[in-house]
Amino acid sequence: MKTPLSWLQLTHEKTRLLVALAGIGFADVLMFMQLGFRDALFNSSVRLHESLQGDIFILNSKTDSLTGIRSFSQRRLYDVLGVDKVQNVTPIYIGISPWKNPIERKTRTVFVVGLNPNKNVIQLPGITENISLTKQQDTVLFDRLSRKEFGPIPELFNSGKTVKVEVGNRQIKVGQLFAVGTSFGADGTIVTSDINFLRLFPEREKGLIDIGVIELKPDANVADTLQFLRKDFSSEDITFYTKKEFIQHEKNYWKNRTAIGFIFTLGTIMGFVVGTVIVYQILYTDVADHLPEYATLKAMGYTDFYLLTVVFQEAIILGLVGFLPGVSFSMLLYYNAAKATGLPIMMITSRAITVLILTIIMCCISGMIAVGKLRAADPADIF
Repeated sequence: MKTPLSWLQLTHEKTRLLVALAGIGFADVLMFMQLGFRDALFNSSVRLHESLQGDIFILNSKTDSLTGIRSFSQRRLYDVLGVDKVQNVTPIYIGISPWKNPIERKTRTVFVVGLNPNKNVIQLPGITENISLTKQQDTVLFDRLSRKEFGPIPELFNSGKTVKVEVGNRQIKVGQLFAVGTSFGADGTIVTSDINFLRLFPEREKGLIDIGVIELKPDANVADTLQFLRKDFSSEDITFYTKKEFIQHEKNYWKNRTAIGFIFTLGTIMGFVVGTVIVYQILYTDVADHLPEYATLKAMGYTDFYLLTVVFQEAIILGLVGFLPGVSFSMLLYYNAAKATGLPIMMITSRAITVLILTIIMCCISGMIAVGKLRAADPADIF
């Protein structure tokens, strides 16, 4: 059996090995956290989109995201109802209103969704079975996963108390709870009827809506109908989307048109660079300290290729072993971050594989740079 020279060199000085593993683990944690927050940004921003039940969606052409949505005439939605393949259309109202914490009396903005309770198109736990409650005047459904700054609403409601809160200039009652979660654009969400929505926003014109949901007949082809609608009904003020395009439209906004997506991507790159520098320093120091030994091996007839292989083996071993504490600590941080923010931050297999590959590449690049010193090893150095 061949002598595992690379492993023996790494474990010869255990303190240096532990420092190297800690450095690689730190770089992995940086990449994991940046990628985790970036994915949480995208996934949380489309929670409502994914819950909407429809085949085709209409938005104002100037709408970038739900947090900066533009209205359009409801008449455009009902024009579509005359299309043969269209079975049903449903308008949705979106708004942002001040919410006053009932305990601390502090104000925070809440995301408000209004829709016809007789045509519920939001399939979320707590909404499907309780949407009829919003037919009552000034009654809303409250997202129990909203941030704590909105007050202990779930606790008060579950204790059997009648929960009344000031939203805008009206006092509303929490009729039931549902679950959707926070996002970078919304810290809390309430759902109510279209009539209650217009009471909360008296300045809104009744004929203006924010999202149009189109349900097609069972035998309709979504692609063909979408092409027909875009050809015969599109104009400068509205745009048609499939559900997949609707979701991607929102993600593209956060990814390309805000600084947040760029910052998280940059953070991932910085973690990669930091890890590369750390591994390079470890490997370079190891090669420099053992340069006479490498020169001796050369004098014994070992080729440069063999010695370079040893260094690359060290790099890969460092990457694989250093990845383990990095992924373990990142899972702990994910759990605490998700608990503190309500964002969907969790470890997924694809992200773990991505970071593992980046770690190995990072270590191999460091090894390529460090072997420059090894090529200079000369048997005459031992004399």
